[in-house]
Amino acid sequence: MKTGNTLVGLAILASAAGGYFYLRGNVEATEPTYETTRVRRETLDRTVSATGVIRPSVGAEIDVGSRVSGIVRSIPVKVGDAVRRGDLLAQIDPTEFDAQIAEARADLALAEAQRDAAGSSHRRTATLTGEGILSEEELTVVARNLEVARARVAREQARLDAAAIRLDYTEIRAPIPGVIAQVTTREGETVAASFAAPTFVTIVDLERLEVQAYVDETDIGRIFVGQMASFSVDTYPEIEFQAEVVAINPKAELQDGVVDYVVLLEFEGRDECVLRPEMTAHVQLEVDRRTDVLTLPRKAVRRRDGRQFVTVQRAGNWVDQEIQPGWRSDRAVEIRDGLAENETVQLNQE
Repeated sequence: MKTGNTLVGLAILASAAGGYFYLRGNVEATEPTYETTRVRRETLDRTVSATGVIRPSVGAEIDVGSRVSGIVRSIPVKVGDAVRRGDLLAQIDPTEFDAQIAEARADLALAEAQRDAAGSSHRRTATLTGEGILSEEELTVVARNLEVARARVAREQARLDAAAIRLDYTEIRAPIPGVIAQVTTREGETVAASFAAPTFVTIVDLERLEVQAYVDETDIGRIFVGQMASFSVDTYPEIEFQAEVVAINPKAELQDGVVDYVVLLEFEGRDECVLRPEMTAHVQLEVDRRTDVLTLPRKAVRRRDGRQFVTVQRAGNWVDQEIQPGWRSDRAVEIRDGLAENETVQLNQE
């Protein structure tokens, strides 16, 4: 009988112990968990967000054409080629212009011979006039002929120079360094430069780009020249490029009933990143800054009865603490009073 009673007692104790640990496990499992953060000291930036486009600066994109007419002999460049200032881009067949040079040289030689003959005649006439053999009127005529001959030489020299310039124009060279963005003429085509220079190639200097940011009319009043900004592009989402506002277009752009103003940003590129025209830029314009202040994420702060609170951990317990907030950025709030640096605060407030 004693053995039976002992077994029953042990069973009761085991059951009770199991129930205790089961209940304890359920209680621990239902204890809430919180996402937390720490009060930290940092710099807060208040920004205006805008969408922008990377575009060539003024003078950084050039259409290069021909100033003379003729047949295109060669175009030694293609889209994507990097060129330096003075590199050959295209050449017009120079045969006609070589002939003009030869003709101008022959005319110049004839004019110089006539000038030399007129000079000799002038010297003889001057001698005879001094001896009284010829009259002053005859000397005047000979002197006038010499001046005409000299003028004819100057005219033919100018014609030769003009022909040399036209010949030089048959070689189209890069006026700026950059990358060939477009080739619009092919070898063998005949181009006419009578009224407007036909475009051969387009060059873009990728070192001279800018961002055109479209700022909403509600924010443009806070933007000024010299303001700092940053932007990222989709191809380098992890890189933040620093920029500066250099101009604000006074004329608004209206699209789908939305009024935007174009803000021009100047920036310095990075050697490891190649930015190209028409890339979309995600712009942040800095309109205010607070340095070395205590901060918390905005979602850690809640309102109650016109006051603002956070839930902070102190002495192992979570307690509500009233705070005095200060300046707010898009992501954080300045804490002026109520918390100390490195205190732990809940984020997931209801």
